[in-house]
Amino acid sequence: MKDLWRLSAADIAALIRSKKISAKEAASAALARLDAVNPAMNAVVDHRPAEVLAQAAAIDATIARNQDAGPLAGVPVTVKVNIDQEGFATTNGLKLQRDVIARSNSPVIDNLRKAGAVILGRTNCPAFSYRWFTTNLMHGDTRNPRDAGLTPGGSSGGAGAAVAAGIGHIAHGTDIAGSIRYPAYACGVHGLRPTVGRIAAFNASLPERTIGPQISAVSGPLARTVGDVRIALAAMSGKDARDPWWVPAPLEGPAMPKRAALCLQPDGLETVAEVKAAVADAGKRLQRAGWVVEEIATTPPLREAADLQTKLWLGDGFEAQLDAAEREGDPGALACLRGNRAKVFPFDAAAFSKALTRRATLAREWLQFFETYSVLLMPVSGELPFPDGLDTRDDASFARVWRAQLPQIAIPFMGLPALTVSTGLVGRVPVGVQVVSTRYREDLCLLAGEAIEAGGTPPAPVDPVR
Repeated sequence: MKDLWRLSAADIAALIRSKKISAKEAASAALARLDAVNPAMNAVVDHRPAEVLAQAAAIDATIARNQDAGPLAGVPVTVKVNIDQEGFATTNGLKLQRDVIARSNSPVIDNLRKAGAVILGRTNCPAFSYRWFTTNLMHGDTRNPRDAGLTPGGSSGGAGAAVAAGIGHIAHGTDIAGSIRYPAYACGVHGLRPTVGRIAAFNASLPERTIGPQISAVSGPLARTVGDVRIALAAMSGKDARDPWWVPAPLEGPAMPKRAALCLQPDGLETVAEVKAAVADAGKRLQRAGWVVEEIATTPPLREAADLQTKLWLGDGFEAQLDAAEREGDPGALACLRGNRAKVFPFDAAAFSKALTRRATLAREWLQFFETYSVLLMPVSGELPFPDGLDTRDDASFARVWRAQLPQIAIPFMGLPALTVSTGLVGRVPVGVQVVSTRYREDLCLLAGEAIEAGGTPPAPVDPVR
C-alpha cells in the first residue's frame, strides 16, 4: 500500500488492527517521509529509527496475540522537544538544556504509548517556547512547509510543520498563549488547546513550574483532521497522579443547544478583511449544519485577560527568565522579554494577588457567557500568518505581532478550551477560525469543528514549498 503517511490516524489504526498492514510498515513509511522532507523544514530535531521500529514491532506482537493494541494502534506521532521522553534531552530549544536527559517519560508520552501510539520523533520549538516563530540556537530554524517565507507558528512550530507535511499523523504540542492554536493556523492544520487539567503533564527532569504555567499551560494535539484531534485527545487524557491539576472530567458532556456566537473583532481586535471573511464563512458552515449562529459585537473581556496572562507567564520570575535568556543568547527570547519588560515588571506580591483575584472574576464572566452559547467563533489572530521573523525586525513589528495575537493570549487565563480549524488558503497562506467553549467541553469545540471542517480545508499533507 503506497503513501501510508498520507492517511489519517483513524485509518492507519484501523488498517493495523485489522492486520491489513503492520505497525512496522506504518512506521517505516513515516520514517521514509521524515527522511524525504524534514531536511527542507527542520521540523523534527531528534529521532531514533531503531527505537521507532522497536515500538512498532511491539504493537505488531500485541496484535498477533489477538490483544487490544489501543485506539492509536501503531499510529506514528511526534512529540514536542519540551516534554520528557526517557533517554532524550528535554531541550525546550535551549543549549542550556542540551544535557537535561530525561530518566522517565512525561505522562503525555506514557498515555500516548498506552493508547498504542509509536513515538516517531521530537519536534522543534523556539528557545524557552516563548514565541510564535520557531527558531533557536540549539536546533536551528523550522520552516513552514506551505511557504518558507511564513512563520510555521510557535511555540509548537515543529509540530505544526511536521503534521502538515505528513511526518506523523498526530503531533503533540503545548499551549500557554497560542502555542498549539497558532502553529495549526499557520501550517493549515487543526489544533486543540484543551481545558487546564484535561491532559496530565509533568517533567521530572526540570524544576517545578511557577503558578502561572501551572494554571494555564496545557498539552494537546494537532492533526490534519478534526476526527484525529478527537482520537488524540481521548488517548492523551488518561489519569496520571504526577499531575495534581489533572481532573477526571468526562470527554462527552450533556447535550447542549447548537447555538454559537460569532465575533469578528472581539474586544476591539484589529482584524484584517481576510480573517473576518474566514470567520464569517465558518459561521455560515455551522448554519448549514443546523446551528443557530448569532453575531455579537464583542465578547467578555479579552484585553485584560491577555495582559494578566502575560504577567503571570513572563512577569513571575522575570529577572531569572531574563538572566537565563541572556546566558542562552537567543535573539528571539531576548526580544520577547525585553519587549514586554515595561508591561510585566516589576510583578510584586500585590500585583500577583490582584492578577489571581481578577482571574476568578473574568473566568466567571466567560463561564456565564457559555451558559448562553455552546461555542464562540472568533479569529485565531487579527492577521494572516506572519512573515517569518517579524517579531524581531523592529519595535513596531514586535508590537504588531503581540497586538494581533490577543485572542490566543487571553483564553488560557480563564483555563478554557479552544480549537483552531483550518478552513482555506488566501493564495497559499492558510487561514482559519478559533472555536472556544466552556471548561471541559472540548467535545463542543470538536462538534462545531467537524461541521466547519466539512465545508473544506486546505489540502494536506503537502510537500515543502520554498
